[in-house]
Amino acid sequence: MRCPELVKAIHERRLITFRYDGLTRKAEPYTYGINKKGHEALSAFQVAGFSKSGNRPMWRLYLISEMRNLQITDETFSAVRSGYKRNDSRMERIFAQI
Repeated sequence: MRCPELVKAIHERRLITFRYDGLTRKAEPYTYGINKKGHEALSAFQVAGFSKSGNRPMWRLYLISEMRNLQITDETFSAVRSGYKRNDSRMERIFAQI
């Protein structure tokens, strides 16, 4: 596990901000682990910011190696978003999940 900040954010249900594909994003982190291709990844629900696809809010799988300027905000979320799947089948190994 290389990102203890993400584990903390997931356990405390705190929103995160970061840059991805050169764009700033804000998301609710749900599952952090190793995806089926062997990369560290985060399943999150993007609630604000920008995306090259233009679709937001929505579920996304982010590669940790592509995330920049990760910050944990003071904002929290309590409700679990529709579409969340515990024990995400896209993950080979899970470090933390809601």
